[in-house]
Amino acid sequence: MARFSFRLPDIGEGISEAEIVAWHVAIGDRIEEDGRIADMMTDKATVEMESPVAGIVIELAGEPGDNIPIGSTLVVIETEEETESETVVAENPGVEIVSDAGADAPEPTAEPTTAPAPAATEAPVTDATETRSPQAATSGTAAAPKHVLASPAVRARAADLGIDLSQVRTETDRVRHSDLDAHLRYGQSQGYHAPHASRARADEPVKVIGMRRRIADNMAASKRHIPHFTYVEEVEVTALEAMRADLNANRGDRPKLTLLPLFIAALCRTLPDFPMLNARYDDEAGVVTRHGSVHLGMATQTDAGLMVPVIRDAQDKNVWQLAAEITRLAEAARTGKARSEELSGGTITVTSLGPLGGVATTPVINRPEVAIIGPNRIVERPVFVDDGRGGDAIRRAKLMNVSISCDHRVVDGWDAASFVQALKRLLETPVLLFAD
Repeated sequence: MARFSFRLPDIGEGISEAEIVAWHVAIGDRIEEDGRIADMMTDKATVEMESPVAGIVIELAGEPGDNIPIGSTLVVIETEEETESETVVAENPGVEIVSDAGADAPEPTAEPTTAPAPAATEAPVTDATETRSPQAATSGTAAAPKHVLASPAVRARAADLGIDLSQVRTETDRVRHSDLDAHLRYGQSQGYHAPHASRARADEPVKVIGMRRRIADNMAASKRHIPHFTYVEEVEVTALEAMRADLNANRGDRPKLTLLPLFIAALCRTLPDFPMLNARYDDEAGVVTRHGSVHLGMATQTDAGLMVPVIRDAQDKNVWQLAAEITRLAEAARTGKARSEELSGGTITVTSLGPLGGVATTPVINRPEVAIIGPNRIVERPVFVDDGRGGDAIRRAKLMNVSISCDHRVVDGWDAASFVQALKRLLETPVLLFAD
């Protein structure tokens, strides 16, 4: 037997330490050669460390969230063969980059290890679980249990409400949420249901590490250093939505269009007249760089948290190319396959919550950019229009608010409002998007 010390290598980015995001082994585990040891996060990437030897793990360097200096021991492995003790792993070993991130955007984490689940207070209920009626429970006789079909979600809700599923009336062979709703409304009068408060859950401390910590640090720095202001304007998108439907109906083998690529196309056409918005501010050097190309950040929600992949040279792409790039980058971000250059260097960011868009938002700027803009949810409302005879008429219209947050150190309120008004004219007259 021999002890092999795996030291944290220089990952080649000029860093002095890396953060433990997740362990893939525990003390006492057997690890094979090239087996996963841990995910380590730097300022630029999350990397997966692999073992160069097989053996039993006998020491770990720390807990998730701890920072480990380069060259220090990360894990000690007891090997079956004689191996040189205290071996330092060669520089740049065969680590696999799980996902990269630039300084301007949070980084994704690799698949985290999960803590053991707390001991359950009740046996889990599955579709195969048999439910006994209250009469059988109180009578001392072993009545034949009644099998009730229901999804796990319905069973969990029924358990929280104290409802015996065998007492719920249903018109099908399976109890559904609508049946529980009807039981709550009408069942109590028939003695079926005694409501009680939902069960309290135990407090759950969650350590802020990895990508969540990067997001927290980036957002705190943005709000701390940048004096934000937000401007919101209402835009009618009836014509835009009609044109989008026509384009999708005749798209052939091109990607289906959502609102976002059309919005980005309008944004790129508007920005040349407002160069102060397509910019990055180096506040330490006191220099604002106004960019000629639009490298558009696209705020993307992933399981690990918010990421901002960047569409390079968005001004050179048509709406179908933008749609394809949006889909590709969003998928790369969500699966942790986005490259470093795809997660940095943005000059302005678009944020959209899709159908959850809300009435208005106050987005936080992706520092060192100076502006972030986004559409909100489309709603249908009646509007007054000229009836052509000097009077008013009412028609149905699709309306959407556009929200923009700007860095007040380098963008004035007049500039932001003028930009959104110019953008509004394009969105309300969408044929101009295809005019030379």
